[in-house]
Amino acid sequence: MELPALEDLLPLDGTRVLLRADFNVPLGDGRITDDLRIRAALPTIEWLQGQGARVTACSHLGRPKGEPDPKYSMDPVRARLSELAPDVELMENLRFDPGETADDPDFVQRLVEGQDAYVLDAFGAAHRAHASVVGPPRTLPSAAGRLLAREVEVLAGLRESPEHPFVAILGGAKVSDKLGVIKALLDTVDTLVIGGGMCFTFLLAQGHGIGDSLCEPDQVDTCRSLLETAEGRIRLPSDLVVLGPDDEVRQSGLEVEESWKALDIGPGTAAEFAEVVAEARNVLWNGPMGLFEDERFAAGTRAVAEAVAEAPGFTVVGGGDSAAAIASFGLADQVDHLSTGGGASLELLEQGDLPGLAALREAAARAGAR
Repeated sequence: MELPALEDLLPLDGTRVLLRADFNVPLGDGRITDDLRIRAALPTIEWLQGQGARVTACSHLGRPKGEPDPKYSMDPVRARLSELAPDVELMENLRFDPGETADDPDFVQRLVEGQDAYVLDAFGAAHRAHASVVGPPRTLPSAAGRLLAREVEVLAGLRESPEHPFVAILGGAKVSDKLGVIKALLDTVDTLVIGGGMCFTFLLAQGHGIGDSLCEPDQVDTCRSLLETAEGRIRLPSDLVVLGPDDEVRQSGLEVEESWKALDIGPGTAAEFAEVVAEARNVLWNGPMGLFEDERFAAGTRAVAEAVAEAPGFTVVGGGDSAAAIASFGLADQVDHLSTGGGASLELLEQGDLPGLAALREAAARAGAR
């Protein structure tokens, strides 16, 4: 997928560049608990400044409801950014204005006023047709930042030309949230490993008793159809870790008693999944295997994280909970690509494109037609 590159914006000396970054960092008591997303933007910022550009960054933070909210002020981000990248101006939270999510033309105009070029480096927001993502490319010379370009290179490569065996591991709560990507991956993967809360709807479709485990009854028929279509390429758990009504935790087979709830894959399953990962040339992991935030149900996710970290093939970990999980186990630096966008990575794998990427290509096409 050809996107306009930073070099396409040259010369930049003396210009003002609007950078849409993803500084949606986790906060605790008003302080940043993980500055990864700020540091991830530094290669683009440093390149722009090295070319003589004055950088104005903008981002959203949290989920304010279209109006100012002190809880989501950019002040902590601004302070950290000033330490890492001096002389970068940072706008206030984009979502303090309802025009951001509505792609309001007046809000776009305020964003681009006084700017000479635009760079999209917020992969985690590139699947949103918001003002700061799709608006500036309509009027400004535009390009993909280093982070965005790398994300697209890796994820589009997995979708279009993976090395085989290609193993994808999906977890998380709901099948319905990942139906599209499951169907897309089944076109390319050799094995699709499914754990987390979403696996229980598949197990129910196979006729297993799942007790009080998380399930989407309206998706049972869909899961049964996917299992038939996949012709054995979908791997499901063979044992589980369950929680009883009296807070008792024990290992179980696939038949979960009434009033018991499965909250993790079992050790046998973890070993089986690890074997599949070890044989892969490409590995994609998105979503935990259980309620890993509770140490009683973290073993399955930890085992998968370790298997991905040790895998000889090229490994990609999607954003969101799986990125948080592998970081919590101290293994983030042992994977080949750690995505900064959970929803964006899934949508790119499913659709093959994102609104932000399309906006950049359209801007390049308009520039080429002049």
